[in-house]
Amino acid sequence: MSKRRRLTKKQLSVIEDIFSGEFSEKEVLEKNKVSRAIFNRWQGEELFIGEFNRRIMSAHQQSDALIAKFAPLAAAKLVELIESESQETARKACLDIISLPKRTAESGQQEGGKKADEQGEFSQLSAETAGKLLKVLAEEQEK
Repeated sequence: MSKRRRLTKKQLSVIEDIFSGEFSEKEVLEKNKVSRAIFNRWQGEELFIGEFNRRIMSAHQQSDALIAKFAPLAAAKLVELIESESQETARKACLDIISLPKRTAESGQQEGGKKADEQGEFSQLSAETAGKLLKVLAEEQEK
């Protein structure tokens, strides 16, 4: 028995519909006239699973790129919140800013072993920003 080198049109259609996000799994199978038994069999086939996993990795890469694109804007907005009139908002912004390098370093170690500062993703806080952070934290400590 020879092995197929390509997915069938029906298999590709099922994968496309699953990743479109428009349908539930049950709706995808009904739309493509595929029984649960056949779909379960496909899930055991290396070729089908390989394509499915490739699509998952691609989706993760696209979301990582989108998040990276807006990270500087999000960081700038977070720094602006330090000066919020609401002490609770300012306090949470300070805590988020302080914990951000640690979270990114942990994420970098999980994904590729590089630490955040090795990747050059974080610059040092300015003296003014650091002072504001310390002031808000000190006020919170006094409560």
